[in-house]
Amino acid sequence: MENLKIEVARIRKFDGEGSLKAFADIVIGGSFLVRGLKIVEGKNGIFVGMPREQGKDGKWYDNVLPITKEAKEELAEVLLGAYEA
Repeated sequence: MENLKIEVARIRKFDGEGSLKAFADIVIGGSFLVRGLKIVEGKNGIFVGMPREQGKDGKWYDNVLPITKEAKEELAEVLLGAYEA
């Protein structure tokens, strides 16, 4: 993302066999805090899950979405780098 720096504010790792590996909070551009991102081990490897909430229809909806491919890649790079460190 051109002008918005992504920083990891907090990361909480989980031990164990489950697919959920960590919860994380990020700061975007020094101005926005986004809580509840997830680092998950899936069938195709580790990935970043967005914060979600369940709608009245029982389906789950993302609260935060990266709009561009570049933003999604940068977010994953920053969070997975912090997770692996």
